[in-house]
Amino acid sequence: MECNDPRCPFHGSLKIHGYQIEGIVVSNKQKRTVIIRHEYTTFLPKYLRFLRKNSKIAAHKPDCLDVKIGDHVIIGGTRRLSKTKSFAVIKVLQKENT
Repeated sequence: MECNDPRCPFHGSLKIHGYQIEGIVVSNKQKRTVIIRHEYTTFLPKYLRFLRKNSKIAAHKPDCLDVKIGDHVIIGGTRRLSKTKSFAVIKVLQKENT
C-alpha cells in the first residue's frame, strides 16, 4: 500500500521514543486515529491485592497499516501530534477474526 503520510513512523519523519504499549483497538472512526484500550494491574498495599485497570489512549494510524476494531497492536510514544495524541501504531500483533 502506498504511504503518503508525513507522520508515518516508517515512511515519514515521525520518530518513536523508547516506550511501547500493547492494547486492543476499540474505535477507528476518526481519520488516521485509533483508540486503544490498554489493560494493566496495580498493587494495593492496604489490601495486599492487585487491581485490574484499563485506560483508553488515542494513537496515530499510518496509511500503510490496516488496523481494524479488535486488533491487538503495539503503540510507541512520539512527540505531541494533537491535543490527545502522543502515540503512533507501530505493529499489528494479531488481527481480529472476522
